[in-house]
Amino acid sequence: MSELLNDNTKNDQAIPFRFTRLYITLFSILAVLLTGSQILTQWRLRTVQDELWIIRYEALQRHQSQQIVKQALQLTDGNDPKHFRQNLAELRQIFQTFELYHTEGRAGRVKDHNVIIPNSKPVQRLYNGIAPEFMAFQRSISKLLSMQQPADASLPDYQASLQLLLDNEKPFLEEIDAIVRQHTSELRNQLARLEEIEFYIYLTSIAVLLGIGLLIFKPATRRLKQTIAQLVEAEQKASIANKQLLNLNKSLSETRQQLFEATRLQHQQEMDEQKLRTSYLMAGQEDERKRLSRELHDGLGQMLTALKLQIEGLEAGLKRASADSETAGLAAYSKNIANLKKLVTQTIQETRTISNNLMPTVLSDFGIVPAIKMLAENDRSDELDVTFESNLAAGDARLDKNIEIMLYRITQEAVSNAVRHASPSHIHIELIEREKYIHLIVTDNGRGFNPISQRKAVPRPAKNGRAPSQGLHNMQERANLLDGKLRIDSVPGKGTRIQISIPYQMQSVHYDAN
Repeated sequence: MSELLNDNTKNDQAIPFRFTRLYITLFSILAVLLTGSQILTQWRLRTVQDELWIIRYEALQRHQSQQIVKQALQLTDGNDPKHFRQNLAELRQIFQTFELYHTEGRAGRVKDHNVIIPNSKPVQRLYNGIAPEFMAFQRSISKLLSMQQPADASLPDYQASLQLLLDNEKPFLEEIDAIVRQHTSELRNQLARLEEIEFYIYLTSIAVLLGIGLLIFKPATRRLKQTIAQLVEAEQKASIANKQLLNLNKSLSETRQQLFEATRLQHQQEMDEQKLRTSYLMAGQEDERKRLSRELHDGLGQMLTALKLQIEGLEAGLKRASADSETAGLAAYSKNIANLKKLVTQTIQETRTISNNLMPTVLSDFGIVPAIKMLAENDRSDELDVTFESNLAAGDARLDKNIEIMLYRITQEAVSNAVRHASPSHIHIELIEREKYIHLIVTDNGRGFNPISQRKAVPRPAKNGRAPSQGLHNMQERANLLDGKLRIDSVPGKGTRIQISIPYQMQSVHYDAN
């Protein structure tokens, strides 16, 4: 066939025609073989399934015969008269099924599943051989089923029927087993023949496939090599052009990536510089607050305290003079001095409060937990309940100095915003260390607000000269300096929840209070 193809290479129409005709012929043979094999296999499998039903009914006769003997013994047992009617009904039902299965097995059919397979001669001979035992079963059971009451079991006729049943039980079991074995052996022989036929069909299919390979694909492969060579040559030229385009594209991608990286680095540098400037600014603010706090405490506070002591001394002298002279003028002076003393006391207290807000000494001396706890106690009043909880014990390792200051300032800002704008009756502060994060959560039950509209709104000065959203902006800036995240959850009329999460791993930190 390959020679014919080679001889007709000049005829562009003869080669496809011969190739197609041979291809269709060989594949038609293969299709016929495979289809015939499938039809034969399916037919034999259905036959095997039908014969399995026959074998199953034959095997069930063995079990049913044992049940019949058992039920007959229970029926003739005089010790169980209460279940006589029940045993009689069960024996009748089992024997009817037994007769049906035996009759259908002898005829080679199963009516329930529409199966009809004539028995082979060996199987039929075995069924003829078991006929006496089956007839003995019929006579015995028919006699036992005629019993009217439990006392009939002791009569000689019924005892003889029972003995006849027992005498034929074992021969019946042995012969029904022989029938099952014979039927199974015949089924195995049929399967073996089916496997042999399948094997020959398989060999023929392999031969056809080899013919397809030798007579069709081998000549076709030779013809295709020339076309493939031309395609390879064209592909090489296209590959060279493609490589050039890829190099150009790679250069463009590298240039674009470099521009992107330069832009990103510039933006990151600007962000870092902005963060550094903000950090320096806030550090300067904290230093200035510390200086003002120290001056208020050490300078003005001490002078006011000395003034108070002088007024107390003058008040004591006037009281003694008033007691000696009992003049009304001295009493009036004493009253004015008492008012002056009260005013000086309030001034000293206010100075201490301002000094503590600027830089609380408890923060620098004992840490963030006692500082926030004192902040909550100072802001607590009859109209406002401020609570605080933390899983950081006061004796635990101190946090970094900058983190403690930032957390304290954010807490101050959050509480101040809630008191100033939300009018809450309860504020709850939480400071939690979990999964290498420090979480500060401030929750109030005030009037709440819309966080989205608050961020979009243009800041306008409030009555106190401060924009409403300036506090949120300050908290966001402080959180950014610590690489933290600020989350605000608020619904008008349902309160506000502010959470700041800062990445931090607890460790021993040396803190300089100066």
